[in-house]
Amino acid sequence: QVQLVESGGGLVQAGGSLRLSCVASGVIGSINSMGWYRQAPGKQRELVAGITSSGSINYADSVKGRFTISRDNAKNTVSLEMNSLKPEDTAVYYCNADVRRPGSIRYYSYWGQGTQVTVSS
Repeated sequence: QVQLVESGGGLVQAGGSLRLSCVASGVIGSINSMGWYRQAPGKQRELVAGITSSGSINYADSVKGRFTISRDNAKNTVSLEMNSLKPEDTAVYYCNADVRRPGSIRYYSYWGQGTQVTVSS
């Protein structure tokens, strides 16, 4: 069993900052990509930022220059530093990881339970 647990959401004023963290635990062989997605009310879940095990990073255009994703492969953690937050960043943020279990060659996608980020104007 693999679990992803997020922390760090909350309420912040526009222009403020928040840091989200996610740790993967359980029976893990290796983790390929890790990332953050978000889903606002009435909208589809969208990729915010992703990072591979080798450190390749991609961001949604809407967060480039404001958000920074980082990863600690030894600790199976991924973080998202969010600066200059805007009301339109309000959403539930989900951690995602592609995990290979020991003895398997396949990667499976796992999700955290989500953490609410609310940006007030």
